[in-house]
Amino acid sequence: MRRLRSPILAGVFLAAALSAFAREYSDGRPAATLRMDAKDHGVVLRYGDGPNQCDILGARDVWVFEADGTYYMHYDAAGPEGWLSSLAVSKDLVNWEKKGPILDFGKPGEDDSKSAAYGVTYRDGKEWHMFYLGTPNVTAPPNLIPGFPYLTLKAKASSPAGPWIKQKSVIPFRTKPGTYYSITASPGQVVKNGDEYLQFFSSTTRKPGNRCVQRTLGIARTKDLDGPWTVDPNPMVPIEEQIENSALHYEKSSKAWFLFTNHIGIDGGEYTDAIWVYWSKDLNKWDPANKAIVLDGHNCTWSKKCIGLPSVVQVGSRLALFYDAPGGNSTSHMKRHVGLAWLDLPLSVPGNE
Repeated sequence: MRRLRSPILAGVFLAAALSAFAREYSDGRPAATLRMDAKDHGVVLRYGDGPNQCDILGARDVWVFEADGTYYMHYDAAGPEGWLSSLAVSKDLVNWEKKGPILDFGKPGEDDSKSAAYGVTYRDGKEWHMFYLGTPNVTAPPNLIPGFPYLTLKAKASSPAGPWIKQKSVIPFRTKPGTYYSITASPGQVVKNGDEYLQFFSSTTRKPGNRCVQRTLGIARTKDLDGPWTVDPNPMVPIEEQIENSALHYEKSSKAWFLFTNHIGIDGGEYTDAIWVYWSKDLNKWDPANKAIVLDGHNCTWSKKCIGLPSVVQVGSRLALFYDAPGGNSTSHMKRHVGLAWLDLPLSVPGNE
């Protein structure tokens, strides 16, 4: 087992501790042996009462950001006609006012004809850019769960509250046969690095001989947010990691990046079982060994088996961590609520003395 070295930063992460028993997965996928436990607050947004029944079947896949003292939450609202990215606003991160869908379904034959969801944002100083997940495929009613391929589409607004205008002529990047993003290439966090933008996008492929698909993150690059992106030929970490979605935090005290992501576990079937964090001092180089569990059934107060994708936002000396979950021992895609957990800042980098 690995031990954590003594913290060296003031106000270090008190919850960084070694997991007493590293979890093993039935198909041999890599496990995280370290823990950086977040403190769970619990549910802050419940599904079911959104405008016009927009989230009557569930609320999940959150993206939270702040602008001019207001917090904005984009979340996937599962309604009678399918899943759409919807907006909720808050002043305190705990009490949220639902505003309803910010995107609509595309026309028949378009890439987002069945779902326009998970909208991540980036402000370039003048305009707001949103990269969202579109797909022409869903499961049968009533759940209408988005199916492969997951594609990255673009919209723009002059305000964080919208209205968001789809940019149908902009194709950031697409799935490509024979690559680690052959099945999905869906959006992730965008950061500025020097004279270019990096997007840590979700990718999926299928490795011959494996009964499950392989998921990881890739890095796409551009100098024009309204133009095409170039995808790195190799993923950020190996496809065996089984992770998807990205939320980044930069720790100035240690000059390290912390990337929060959703881990896909397996127990009979696959489901989102935890939020993991990876760390690096170089946005272009990530060691798959540098990872830890942040939130799972051990420290979540209300969902003991299934934890959905993360979004993070700094609030003073703490980092707010949002996630979704169905509660109890459920692993369902449906009827999920949005939860909140907290991490103390500054974050420290675990080691392996």
